[in-house]
Amino acid sequence: MTIDSAPIPVTLRWAVRLLWAEAVAVGLIAVWLVWADLTAPTRDLLSGLLVTAFALGAAVALWALGRALLRRQAGARAPAIVLQLMLLPIGWFMIQAGMGWLGVPLMALGLGVSWLLVSPPTTRALGFE
Repeated sequence: MTIDSAPIPVTLRWAVRLLWAEAVAVGLIAVWLVWADLTAPTRDLLSGLLVTAFALGAAVALWALGRALLRRQAGARAPAIVLQLMLLPIGWFMIQAGMGWLGVPLMALGLGVSWLLVSPPTTRALGFE
């Protein structure tokens, strides 16, 4: 379902911006992983390539979901929220590993973008009300 009559609310615009920023960050990690795959001694090349493919897929998915949400395609909201909620266990394990400086902001980002995606202005813009 696509609705294009009213201007895009600020909450939806910020959610899209943050999804795209995440896509760029994960894309940069994927580029680094490609370099690591090409230069590392081959111990388990298949595992390395699978991790790299997962990172590339996540970057593409985040970018595509942001684009779909900007076009007000309501079906993109749930997968975007799922990807944001995946940041909670990632952040939790980072905190447990002593990297709270990164884990706490990741958890806050996931919760923040999720909130932006379920906020009333975004909900109305996507045609859920």
